[in-house]
Amino acid sequence: MKQSIADAVQYISYYHPEDFVKGMVEAYEKEKSEAAKNAIGQILINSKMCAMGHRPLCQDTGSVNVFVKIGTKAELDITNELEDIINAGVAQGYTHPDNTLRYSIVSDPAGERKNTKNNTPAVIHYSIDNSDKIEFTVAAKGGGSENKSKFAVLNPSDSIYDWVMENVRNMGAGWCPPGILGIGIGGNPEKAMLMAKESLMGHVDIHELKERGAKNALEELRLKLYEDINKIGIGAQGLGGITTVLDVKILDYPCHAASLPVAMIPNCAATRHIHFELDGNGAAKFNKPDLDLWPDIELPMDTIKRVNIEDLTKEKLQEFKSGDTLLLSGKILTARDAAHKKIVEYKNANKPLPNGVELKDRFIYYVGPVDPVRDEKVGPAGPTTSTRMDKFTKDMMEIGIMGMIGKAERKQPTIDLIKEYKSMYLIATGGAAYLISQSIK
Repeated sequence: MKQSIADAVQYISYYHPEDFVKGMVEAYEKEKSEAAKNAIGQILINSKMCAMGHRPLCQDTGSVNVFVKIGTKAELDITNELEDIINAGVAQGYTHPDNTLRYSIVSDPAGERKNTKNNTPAVIHYSIDNSDKIEFTVAAKGGGSENKSKFAVLNPSDSIYDWVMENVRNMGAGWCPPGILGIGIGGNPEKAMLMAKESLMGHVDIHELKERGAKNALEELRLKLYEDINKIGIGAQGLGGITTVLDVKILDYPCHAASLPVAMIPNCAATRHIHFELDGNGAAKFNKPDLDLWPDIELPMDTIKRVNIEDLTKEKLQEFKSGDTLLLSGKILTARDAAHKKIVEYKNANKPLPNGVELKDRFIYYVGPVDPVRDEKVGPAGPTTSTRMDKFTKDMMEIGIMGMIGKAERKQPTIDLIKEYKSMYLIATGGAAYLISQSIK
């Protein structure tokens, strides 16, 4: 069991589910927006590179969610608690020396928030059936999509459709679309959230549903949400286009007559999960996907502007316009939440930064890479969600940074600051972390 969990954690770190890849390929082929098509292309190139190189799809290798279904006829020959065995497998998978993953779990979340150093504990959900085996679904969920989760207890007469549409519009692109939207309806607050999460473990099958037609109200809601969410125009990475969601999944459960609990959780472009069974005949075996699943994609270079970031001035920044695609070279500094907090503390104390670090006229890339392995200079290094740095932007502008690189939109006060200081904000493609890391020296 421990080895199976460890192998599953490794497997999902570098292999997208095949149905997800097929959905992304279809989205790429149908996309008309040049910027959105480029983003989807980068995600697919990254996906194939990860499958070949066995390195993480995203620098945020996620928190582990495990769904365990235990058969009443299964005989467990174990000496430790089941939870301890699962967590030992997670730790083994995340600390694998040839593909070390990023540790994102902190203990004492309301206090010191210390990293547990092996990405445990996992969040584990148990259920029981009448079989003679144990079924596992292992998933890794990144913070960008988890942080966009929504829950409400609606009035029974309220519209679930309207609630979902409003929240999708407000989510922006920080959850890294295209992806899958999971919805849980009914039960009580914790049941609705659990169903929303569990629904994301299903196959991408919206097209099969469209072909055969809806047979009940829930399927009608799935189809209507799928069509209308994709008409909003958020698109890949918030760049517009026709595909924001590859599928909408819904699970429901009876609830109190006075309540209508509804939960919504998105799955990002780094969708990662796998299902397996243990029946007493050894560790689970996972099949490698056929590399022909991925198309050969060449990104267009004719409209890209090549920029040496070290030659930029505030005056030159004004030559670029929203929507330009830039290919950057030069030295860029990296910092995210904790580093920004520390930088502002130094600023407020009128102290210089350590080691002679100078931020004036520099670009900051919001990234926390995976540790390098083998001969890498850096591990997968995709962008993190930029809105978390909005609270620090005024201080960073006053220090004199020239620009920022991250993922998704900024809040209006930050946009106003960028304009006021004649600065620049660039987005990098979330879900293309391994591809991006290949250009870092």
